[in-house]
Amino acid sequence: MPTRTRNPLGRLSLALVTLAVTAPVAACGSGASSAASGDDASKITVLRSNGALFEPLYIAQQQGYFEDAGLDVTIKAGAQDTSQNAPSVLNGEAQFAMTDCSGFLKGAAKDMPIRIVTGLVNATDETDPTDGLLVRKGSSITSFADLEGRTVGLSALGGTIQFAVEYLTEKAGADPDKIEFVALPTTSLTDAAQSGKTDAVYSFGAFYAAGKQAGLTSIGQGMNDLPGLTQGVLFSSQEYLAKNADTAKKFSDAVARAITYANEHPDAVKAIDKKYTQLPADYIENSQNSIYDRTIDRTMMRTVITKMHQYGLLSSAPEDDAVYWDQAPTVTGD
Repeated sequence: MPTRTRNPLGRLSLALVTLAVTAPVAACGSGASSAASGDDASKITVLRSNGALFEPLYIAQQQGYFEDAGLDVTIKAGAQDTSQNAPSVLNGEAQFAMTDCSGFLKGAAKDMPIRIVTGLVNATDETDPTDGLLVRKGSSITSFADLEGRTVGLSALGGTIQFAVEYLTEKAGADPDKIEFVALPTTSLTDAAQSGKTDAVYSFGAFYAAGKQAGLTSIGQGMNDLPGLTQGVLFSSQEYLAKNADTAKKFSDAVARAITYANEHPDAVKAIDKKYTQLPADYIENSQNSIYDRTIDRTMMRTVITKMHQYGLLSSAPEDDAVYWDQAPTVTGD
């Protein structure tokens, strides 16, 4: 029966380990100051993801919300692995950056002086699933409880998707420690499930849709089974936030205005996706937009932190004061 070790660092990718080691060095370097001040405080560089969920940033720019707040904002594509955006924030190359829940927590677990400023998107059961576990037609896997002793293919190990699979398996009454996870190129996930190379795969976006069209069967509702899970956040350095709290608040409020606009104007979101993503135009047209939400559910986040640490995906379980900016829009869930 396949099993895995529980060495927290052993299960991290080399890139994540490198991030943990190099970020403090970058923060102490002789380059740009990590906190703007004076006349430069209104100039902001924000690193977005390379995939999606960044649409409110461009809407804030297009609708003049940043300008209304007196901010000169430059939006740049960040690292392919958004957890690697932290060094750029710590050394002052950028004031804010995007990442997902696990990407941020891996830095916080290493005591990096970074804090979540605002959320962008949370998992919700109010839209159709756009990600999930896929198996071959006729597979004996009919629920997450059947994953014990099976091999599951993921696009990357150690992140939010692996957490979701382990957590949903545990909730189903099975032992997630008895799952063997393997990393595969995203483009190979469907073939891996169809050929039997893996017993299941977890896919997302256009690849998830293509897998279902190819005859794979979806198990569960993907991230929709974890409503409130934070999927996209903007973070900054603790030093920048301490020295530029007013500017950070203006930035966060402008993003909040853009989130409201994005939810009310789906065509504007689709136009941004067509311009800045590599998603097929027909997929963009026929897909539901994300429901943007700036709030961060502390209860769900605490569950993520506790369970990721339990599963060996985090080297420590950071306390709330090491996770959130004191003006972040947090809520307490059920």
